[in-house]
Amino acid sequence: MADAGDILIDGVPATPADLVHVALVNYGAYTSFRVEEGAVRGLDLHIERLKASARELFGETPGEARLRDLMRRAVGGRDHCWLRVSLFSPEISPRTPGWTGAPKVMTATFAPPPPLAESVRLQTQVHAREAPHLKHVATFGLIRARRTARAAGFDDALLVDAEGRVSEGSLWNIGFLRGGEVVWPQAPMLAGVAQALLQRGLDAAGRVGTIEPVRLEELSRFDAAFLCNSATPACAVASIDGHVFGPAPLDALRAAWASQPCQPI
Repeated sequence: MADAGDILIDGVPATPADLVHVALVNYGAYTSFRVEEGAVRGLDLHIERLKASARELFGETPGEARLRDLMRRAVGGRDHCWLRVSLFSPEISPRTPGWTGAPKVMTATFAPPPPLAESVRLQTQVHAREAPHLKHVATFGLIRARRTARAAGFDDALLVDAEGRVSEGSLWNIGFLRGGEVVWPQAPMLAGVAQALLQRGLDAAGRVGTIEPVRLEELSRFDAAFLCNSATPACAVASIDGHVFGPAPLDALRAAWASQPCQPI
């Protein structure tokens, strides 16, 4: 994890007062990604995510130029790192929720994390994230879901609604393979940057991608499944509850992700 010297707020070292507020008030949004020699795959998508979240949660956006400047300050001279960019406001609390303005920008740098796994066994859980289209800081439900799955002998949790429709995982998006086609679930969920990069690469390679409802009772329609996030371009899903999948073409999926160029900060 980052130490205090790795956490900046609006480009300067975080103060204790700022960190107390962030620790106690669970209102904000973030995005996170790998930095490779000062560049990021899908940086345009991460910036758009931050701007859209800022407008919805705070009423104003810091703006792309400021976000880029603060990212460059955070990365400094590092060749490779993991960067988390968070938005918050010390003016907002449970008693004072009405403030409107451009949020503060908190950056934290870490060593790049390893991929989640090569293969996972998933337990379905009926759960929906609050405001699922946002990558927000309210992570209690996700951590609890993952913890519950592991206590039951699985690797992670797959979220479904009350009608058995698949949405997303605890920290990732899920995709299914049907012949040469990639199927992404249609449900309230976070549109992941890794998901978008994968589909961009697959489109360029001529592999069709589609979005449609995926129900648990229909899993036999698919040959394989995989998960993806910014730290894990592709990881095979071995099983969902008792349903076992065939092997996923991880090399092709990772090649699709890697085909997307890094964009300078």
